[in-house]
Amino acid sequence: MRAEDIEQLVTLSRPAVDPAGEWAIVAASRPSLRANRAVGQLWKVSLSDGARRRLTGGVADSAPRLTPDGATVLFLRADADDKAQVWAMRVDGGEPAQATAAPGGVLEFAVSPTGDRIAFIASVVEPGRYGSVEGVSPAQEPARLITRNRSLANGVGSLVGRHTHVFSAELPDLDAEPRYRRAAHPHDDARTADDAPHAPAAVQLSHGEFDHSAPVFSIDGERVLCVTARHDTRDEDLRTAVVEFDATTASGEPHTILSSRAGLSVDEVLPTPDGGFVLLAGKVGESGRDFVARHVQLFVLEQAGAHPEEVTDEATVDLGEVGSHATVVDDGVLVQERRRGRVRLMHVTGGGSDELIGGDLEVLGHGVGAGVTVATVRTPTSMGEVAVLDAQGVRVLTDFGAPLQATGIVEPTEHEFAGRDGSPVHGWVWVPEGEGPHPVLLNIHGGPFAQYGVGVFDEAQVAVAAGYAVVQCNPRGSAGYGREHGLAIKQAMGSVDMHDVLDFLDAALDAHPQLDRERLGIMGGSYGGYLTAWTIAHDHRFAAAVVERGFLDPESFVGTSDIGWFFSEEYTGADADAMRAQSPMAHVGQVQTPTLVVHSEQDWRCPPEQAQRYFSALKRAGVETALLLFPGEDHELTRSGQPRHRVERFEHILAWWAKHLPTPQNHQ
Repeated sequence: MRAEDIEQLVTLSRPAVDPAGEWAIVAASRPSLRANRAVGQLWKVSLSDGARRRLTGGVADSAPRLTPDGATVLFLRADADDKAQVWAMRVDGGEPAQATAAPGGVLEFAVSPTGDRIAFIASVVEPGRYGSVEGVSPAQEPARLITRNRSLANGVGSLVGRHTHVFSAELPDLDAEPRYRRAAHPHDDARTADDAPHAPAAVQLSHGEFDHSAPVFSIDGERVLCVTARHDTRDEDLRTAVVEFDATTASGEPHTILSSRAGLSVDEVLPTPDGGFVLLAGKVGESGRDFVARHVQLFVLEQAGAHPEEVTDEATVDLGEVGSHATVVDDGVLVQERRRGRVRLMHVTGGGSDELIGGDLEVLGHGVGAGVTVATVRTPTSMGEVAVLDAQGVRVLTDFGAPLQATGIVEPTEHEFAGRDGSPVHGWVWVPEGEGPHPVLLNIHGGPFAQYGVGVFDEAQVAVAAGYAVVQCNPRGSAGYGREHGLAIKQAMGSVDMHDVLDFLDAALDAHPQLDRERLGIMGGSYGGYLTAWTIAHDHRFAAAVVERGFLDPESFVGTSDIGWFFSEEYTGADADAMRAQSPMAHVGQVQTPTLVVHSEQDWRCPPEQAQRYFSALKRAGVETALLLFPGEDHELTRSGQPRHRVERFEHILAWWAKHLPTPQNHQ
């Protein structure tokens, strides 16, 4: 796979499954170099044979949801102002009708069980800010008086004067005459307005200086539940609550389903037919900030206000993979569990759990219709396919990944090696074609409480095509191996995690004689940038390094990062000496390795100052270095950045390796 082949990385949304179990609708998305953005549409997939057809023709249609009768699909699409709105159309064809006209755009939405309303979350901004008044530029906005910890968000920017609220609206009449633009009239003046609505009028259910997420309707469709934080210390902790609003009352008062006093950070709430609720949530300890290596668990509430009962084990079961969600079924709950580089679909009941869809794949989303279970999955050779579990077993139905496979996907060898203290380290090794010896790149993932998985990974594929063997593992601190494994580096960063990645590298070199142990590179992003910078300060075997979007100075991270107010102290401790003892910046004087520093100008997760100061320190010390800084990008550059920037990043990184670790396929 070459850098420009990222256009073949087709990912799929959570499926919207036909109530009769005959078909599903998914949103496909891929990077487009021509459009320089992610593009994609909705597809209708037969669950009998995998036959598919394109259902919509938008630029980037996403998040499909069906009405309960399966006749109408709702989805997100940008409006004329490039704001995401909900649109509705008949599944059997026709033009989409705009269902919302939220000035700040829609973030997420839910369909009522009666099929006649939607609830949605939209950003509401203070007038005069963030383009809400035409002609007022960012430089002309009022000053931002910051009094809260939560004043920034990566991918958004400033949160001053910006809150997310809950709305509801009736579905549009799909038989109504279309809206026509009003023609100018000779007597028009400044008061003339086009009063024809773009969409049904929405009712704002919530109000005040609070934020809301994860909307869902009650079983009878009369109320809207959501996740929020309204307690007095909400700016000092990670606790959230679950509340409900009357679905048609403007700016009503919320009724508490789960109080923040329960000590949970809630991701999702779903009502059950018996009047109870299920939650996907993680504990945050007595301080309300104790988030390190906390597993997302399944909880049950028998009724509003009841104590949440744990259904899954906190120590061993983790439902926290990005995008994971739950589905209530007649005899339990379906959830997605991450474990050892996989994400499997589990059926959980009060008596235990069973695997429904597993193996060498990562479940991205799921749904159920008429006893047929459907999942979108990532595999070792595809970013997204539709799989079905029915009477015939588990079958992968689609071939969205065929163009990617045509680029030459190389599958890795999976290993588990014993580290220096006997602790097992699990990971993968990619080996290029040919006898070798091949130079080796050691990749380190971000998080740190995340995992490398079995799904196809463009970083490894581009490197292998350029002639490099790739080694990557899930050291202690990673997710997917139990809570104790994740907690091992709390206030001990750069200890056993560094040992694990180096021990895995040494064992991989022994296991694969085609690898050149004398020609090694190391790279990683976010926490991976941290551990790369830390490792090259303590081990000088590497010919070159790439430190990307790194967490490089725990001290300055506080006050500059959107998560700095809690992240650094939980991972490195609050003591200044202890923080410096775990800080790559404090040890930068020990670095001898030529290092390319890569960052994005709008990264509010690991702010650019982390990279700029690290680069400057290397430069002053005489270490060969360069700073590659991307305008208009945030912390998600490698995953969802502008496609041209993503290709440019690959080109710069390959040029760095060509200089320090040339191969026949990649040299100056």
